[in-house]
Amino acid sequence: MEQELRDLYQELILDHVRHPRNFHEMADATRTVEGHNPLCGDHLRLFVKLEAGRIADVSFVGEGCAISTASASLLTEALKGKTVEEAETLLSKMVELLTASEAPTDPMALGKLGVLAGVRDYPSRVKCAMLPWRTLEAALSDDAPAAISTE
Repeated sequence: MEQELRDLYQELILDHVRHPRNFHEMADATRTVEGHNPLCGDHLRLFVKLEAGRIADVSFVGEGCAISTASASLLTEALKGKTVEEAETLLSKMVELLTASEAPTDPMALGKLGVLAGVRDYPSRVKCAMLPWRTLEAALSDDAPAAISTE
């Protein structure tokens, strides 16, 4: 089973790198936050359009490693249509998935996002996967900063 998860991880990551979803600027975003990972050089700008407490749309632009790009692409797919509360819950689960000291028992409970559990095998890449999620965290805060850094 572990080999199947690794194969899925590689396949899904590569697909999202080659064809990132929602990779475009959004002129009518209600929140825009820059995210930067100085250690890897990842840089992204996350656009979130909030309507009546719901994420009506979300997109990103930027340059980054495969893990950062795939994580941002997966994030945008997972969040469209979610309430802010649902997005915050998912954010919390992703932080736990990527940073908890013990590996999750069922990472696939998060659907496609579960493949990012494979990043745990590469500790130097965890910040790459976390960048879009930390940028989302800033975008959802009431006093959203213009930029965040993983350092």
